[in-house]
Amino acid sequence: MPNTLLTISMITREALRVLENNLTFTKLVNRQFDDRFGVEGAKIGTTLNVRKPPRYVGRTGQPISIEDATETQVPVVLNTQRGVDIQFSSQDLALSIDDFSDRFIKPAIASVANAIDFDGLKQYTAVFNSVGTPGVVPNALLTYLNAGVKLNNNAAPLDGERYIVINPQMQATIVDALKGLFQASTQIAEQYRKGEMGESIGFSWYMDQNVATAVIGPGGGTTPAATVSSVGAGGTTLVTAGWTPSSGSILNVGDTFTIAGTNAINPQSRQSVAQPQQFTVTAAATATGGGSTISVSPPLIAAPAQFATVDVLPAGGAAITVTGAAGQQSPQGLAFHRDWITLACADLPLPGGVDMAARVSDRQLGMSIRLVRAYNISTDQFPCRLDILYGWAPLRPELACRVQS
Repeated sequence: MPNTLLTISMITREALRVLENNLTFTKLVNRQFDDRFGVEGAKIGTTLNVRKPPRYVGRTGQPISIEDATETQVPVVLNTQRGVDIQFSSQDLALSIDDFSDRFIKPAIASVANAIDFDGLKQYTAVFNSVGTPGVVPNALLTYLNAGVKLNNNAAPLDGERYIVINPQMQATIVDALKGLFQASTQIAEQYRKGEMGESIGFSWYMDQNVATAVIGPGGGTTPAATVSSVGAGGTTLVTAGWTPSSGSILNVGDTFTIAGTNAINPQSRQSVAQPQQFTVTAAATATGGGSTISVSPPLIAAPAQFATVDVLPAGGAAITVTGAAGQQSPQGLAFHRDWITLACADLPLPGGVDMAARVSDRQLGMSIRLVRAYNISTDQFPCRLDILYGWAPLRPELACRVQS
């Protein structure tokens, strides 16, 4: 029976399937696919606005009290185009799709999948809640239980869509610490024999080598603590004083801190949860004469306002405590609900004037891959480029919690 040459559509479909199988963190989050970009021809910088639901205060008693339905939007910028470039001969095209996938597609897709996952896990900087101690790998289940408390206090849904993603050392440490709690006959014991957590404490657990590592800024672990002078308009900045070092860089993007006397609230009841509200730094901060204006998330909005984040605004002179010591490296595991972040992917245009071009889009996966093939008559080679265009954007950072180690 004569060989059947592989078509570009077969190769592209296989590439999409392999990409899905290689993703870890990305498979667990909200993924958006907008087919209108396929018509318009998506390109770097295209923006998709994702709407967030309104939040209402409610009323007590019979008299009606109309509230404005305020929808907010989060822009998802398609700012990353990943790809890999390969070439193969006409003889290679006579292989079965399984052989071709093993030789060409899987090695190429592995680099793309890892890059997508790593880009997503780097979004930890938007997450303000955290548990654990930088520099100390968690070896007790309580650390992860406390991550669940953070999600519960922020009204994260209990719908089976909660996940924990940690690095290999964090996984090994917690599996070893808890191995004596399970009997060999249970399903969980089988997961332990494989060195994996599986499902536990309301989360599905995954290991991902792409978990990002934070480096605490020079202002971490300072004594005495810096203090709040005032809260900027809109609550997105803090005017502060008393930093050590008194000049130069003090905080990196993603550093977290708390403020004495300012507690987190439940977003629905707007009642204090009796735990300090944590904040993340959204822009690198420098000090001059010990003073600095710091950009923060979430914005400081006092209850009972519609979008309140804290029970009270910090008083002048309230102490700031940065999580971790200056220069400390800290892998940032994540405990989260799938809706805390989104990956948006769109169709890339198919060019003309080439040997072949194909695109495969899967709305359920939220993925779209383009493969373009040319032909080199001198060498009988088919140079190919495989591309995917996407963007990450945190939608509701309150539905995630870092697990620092």
